[in-house]
Amino acid sequence: MVYTLIYPETYIKKTKILLRKHPDIHNQYRKTLQLLELNPRHPSLRLHKLEGRLQHLSSVSINMHYRIVLEFIIQDKEIILINIGDHGQVY
Repeated sequence: MVYTLIYPETYIKKTKILLRKHPDIHNQYRKTLQLLELNPRHPSLRLHKLEGRLQHLSSVSINMHYRIVLEFIIQDKEIILINIGDHGQVY
């Protein structure tokens, strides 16, 4: 089952900034997106629901320091990418 990744403009801007600051994660980021399209529940992504005011969103890990916050819509096979940043960042 292949999922469609949706890239809102705000997400694209934040991603460009992050990858410019941290070019060393570019390959990990690309691999994360590829795996997310093919199997968002793959164990290496560590997909999990967020809590608190972000409880309607989920998160996947790029690596131990960075994550992608997303809206995971199963019925439409769409994954809307919301934000990118470090694990401690509050959105």
